[in-house]
Amino acid sequence: MSLASAPSDLPDLRDYAFDWALVDVETSGLVPRRDRVLSVAVVTLGPDGEQTGEFSTLLDPGCDPGPVHVHGLTAERLRGAPSFDQVAERIGALLEGRVLVAHNAQFDYDFLAHEFARARLRLPVARRLCTLALNRRVDPPTDDLRLGTLAAHYGVPQLKAHDALDDTRVLAGVLRASLRQAARLDLPLPLVACPPRQDAQFAPKPPKTPCAFRNPGRLTPGGPLVQGMKVAVTGETRTARADLVLRGVAAGLNMMGSVSRHTSVLVTNDAAADSAKARRARAEGVPVIDESAFLRLLGDVRPGTSHEGTATPEPARAAQPVRMTEAGSSPDAVPTPDAGPAPEVVPSTQAPHSPALPALPTPRTPEPDETAASANPGRKRAARPRGPLSGRRVLVLGGTHPEAVAARTRVVELGGAAAINLSAGVTDVVVLDGGRTDRRLARITALLLPVHDAAWLVAPVVTEASGAGGGRPATHVLPRGGVVDLPLPNGRGPADRWTVTASWAQQTACEIDVVTFVLDEDEQVSFDEDFVFYGAPENPSGTVRLLSDGPTEQTVSVDLATLPPSARKVVVAAAIDGSPTFGDVGALHIVSGPGTSAAALAQATLDAATTERTMLLAEIYRRGESWRLRAVGQGYDHGLGALARGYGVDVTD
Repeated sequence: MSLASAPSDLPDLRDYAFDWALVDVETSGLVPRRDRVLSVAVVTLGPDGEQTGEFSTLLDPGCDPGPVHVHGLTAERLRGAPSFDQVAERIGALLEGRVLVAHNAQFDYDFLAHEFARARLRLPVARRLCTLALNRRVDPPTDDLRLGTLAAHYGVPQLKAHDALDDTRVLAGVLRASLRQAARLDLPLPLVACPPRQDAQFAPKPPKTPCAFRNPGRLTPGGPLVQGMKVAVTGETRTARADLVLRGVAAGLNMMGSVSRHTSVLVTNDAAADSAKARRARAEGVPVIDESAFLRLLGDVRPGTSHEGTATPEPARAAQPVRMTEAGSSPDAVPTPDAGPAPEVVPSTQAPHSPALPALPTPRTPEPDETAASANPGRKRAARPRGPLSGRRVLVLGGTHPEAVAARTRVVELGGAAAINLSAGVTDVVVLDGGRTDRRLARITALLLPVHDAAWLVAPVVTEASGAGGGRPATHVLPRGGVVDLPLPNGRGPADRWTVTASWAQQTACEIDVVTFVLDEDEQVSFDEDFVFYGAPENPSGTVRLLSDGPTEQTVSVDLATLPPSARKVVVAAAIDGSPTFGDVGALHIVSGPGTSAAALAQATLDAATTERTMLLAEIYRRGESWRLRAVGQGYDHGLGALARGYGVDVTD
């Protein structure tokens, strides 16, 4: 069914009508800067959803085709096919002036960007739409959001998975159905602007080999260098800087590009230098030696303690939920994870008894073992939250900031999930003072969703909602500070790729950036490139990637199986660009699961912020041989630069 034949009770579909170019690529691997496209298909649709064109071809990549068991494309089958540069102009003509659509669109877009760069042609894509991100907004009652699962849900026949042309035809059906559901819910489309990326210079740097040894601390006067020491170099050197670094790495030292309080020694021939590294070393009391002393000490570097042989203790804060900083906290405060448990501070905005919410009980913060759930045999498995709102997703409209925070906290206490946007998964709506003016209320009424006042949250009576998203798999609803164990497939090790998706109100006007830090046992990055952000969306080894799913949602993907032993924690944070604060934005929602389209394991709504401009959203950290996820929700008044410097990243504001 085309969009033109959609039911007449839907809103005006003009906001959902574009010229579309649906794309699917089969590739020799997962890394666009290294791997190649083996086949490509493009199907074009008009604004009415009717097909206007189609093109597909196999491609000879000039390299090993990779996982044949996945795509079935052997070297023999690809032999004689055109190379990408021979068909690039034809593909470009189909993309020109259209919105690129794909399932997990950044993957297809990045591969096309690299192929067009190799062909020395411009990739003519100005905007893209990800049907995965679109369905994350729609939230259909499916086990997961894989293309095949969505096709079955929407009644779209799928003949041959991992065939580019068939996948693109299936994608067309999923897109039409998804657009109708988005229109039914009056949801804005998650269109992503695509700046030109045909220059090959946007590829990440080659990987830096992580240091295999723990940091033993600072160099003592007259003492030796020890493997694992963090060494920085600044200023002019007689030996080539690259040679100094290579010799230090070969000796087992961790050669850093920046200085922090964990730096063991700074090497410089000018102790009074005014470089940023020298100033930071003086401020932190870092020992300073000259080049000659460093070269002499390199001749007798003592053995260090390897990361492999180090047991991983539970982080010091695990026994206490992480708290938000108090409103008006010092803008110079930076993360100090080694300072012990944070004091219990209740933000001034977090009133336990809001005037608009009648006498709600003060929420009890669960202990970590209550909120942790393990998939390991023999380990204690905590039950999922139970209560009258178990399995319900409740959207709160209106109210002052503290009133809305108290209401969403109560929803979680009652076993429900707190929604921040309207979706097909919303089962109930609570309207506080001022909520009757929310533009979504008319659509909520048309959908026949149950609407309640604040008093309902004292002792809710649940009724089945028309169109409620029943049947979807349950997820752990974590309070702020809540912890859950990541499952170990087959008892052998963690899932390869784990994702954390952050989203916020779709009416948000300011820019929010999701960033990631890969930290060692000192809660510091091993090198600057382990800070992943919008300007460097992938670390050199490809273990951490930032995916831009839409203007109000971003995903961090972490390959836990290939993180080096030095990586003890992955911190996912968010920062606001400019003067707005998270109090202006409101709640942020995080969802975490194994892969971008698999069923989520855990979710949390983080909404106690007031004046903060940066917020720690989640941590994935080692616990023995396994990994855990913690919903954090700790904010700081300072900007992203100060947050990054607190984790040892050299940032120029």
